[in-house]
Amino acid sequence: MESPQALQQRIQSLGDLQQIVRTMKALSAVSIRQYERAVETLADAEQCIQLGFQVALRDGVQALPDRGRGGRGAAGVIVFGTDHGLCGRFNEVIAEQALEQASEQASEQAPGEQAPAAMHWLAVGERLLPLLDQQGQLEWMQVPSSAAGITAVVQRVLLRVDDWRAQGVGRVELFHNRPSGRSGYAPTRQQLFPFDRERFQRFAQRPWPSRQLPQAMMPKPALLRHLLRQHYFFMLFRALAESLTAEHGGRLAAMQAAEKNIDERLEEVTGRFRRVRQEQITSELLDVVSGFEAVS
Repeated sequence: MESPQALQQRIQSLGDLQQIVRTMKALSAVSIRQYERAVETLADAEQCIQLGFQVALRDGVQALPDRGRGGRGAAGVIVFGTDHGLCGRFNEVIAEQALEQASEQASEQAPGEQAPAAMHWLAVGERLLPLLDQQGQLEWMQVPSSAAGITAVVQRVLLRVDDWRAQGVGRVELFHNRPSGRSGYAPTRQQLFPFDRERFQRFAQRPWPSRQLPQAMMPKPALLRHLLRQHYFFMLFRALAESLTAEHGGRLAAMQAAEKNIDERLEEVTGRFRRVRQEQITSELLDVVSGFEAVS
């Protein structure tokens, strides 16, 4: 049987752990809100970009720049994960999704067809590295620690994609977790290149919101390149902000489960301490009574 002193130490340790868990819960809740606000701020800017596409694509999607080489050429994969743990299977889920998709694309090779070029991998999050370490061309970046750091990371990712495109990469896919329900997440796949011309066609077919049609003040090819750059920036920004929201949502759920377990354990150990202490007091009283009776 444990001594009261040992049980007191366990109660103190559980209390300290409980404070840590509550602090992490509070930090995750605050972080979720800041990343949600970051996504909300994109709404007006994305609307402006879509209006710009309506102007630039008024003559049809033929004006879009060449999509580049696709098919069986080299491919690039971007995966958004985490630098920190305590968020469940957050990294495992998205890594499994990306690896499964890459395996399916490799298995679609027809007999006698030339093997596709090696894939380029970019992991945003150090915890993804052990899960993707079998991939040959693997690079990684750190996840931003706040909403203010998302822009710098997205710009670095865009520069890396530009390098891939210059090396002949024709297909680039993005994998990230998106918030789903309360403190939940679901893996999501988006294709960056080749870009979906049908989607841009829908932009061009939307009715203009006013009677006066705007005029482009620069050549359409240059305007489209600028708009596409902004479009992909917002696309990656939103994906990274959603990934960070899902990460903290998963961590919040994990901390809530941990807090419940700690509360149950603390109640159990406290009850045991009270029983042991009561037994010790009863034994001491019996010793006093026995001594008194012996003296009498």
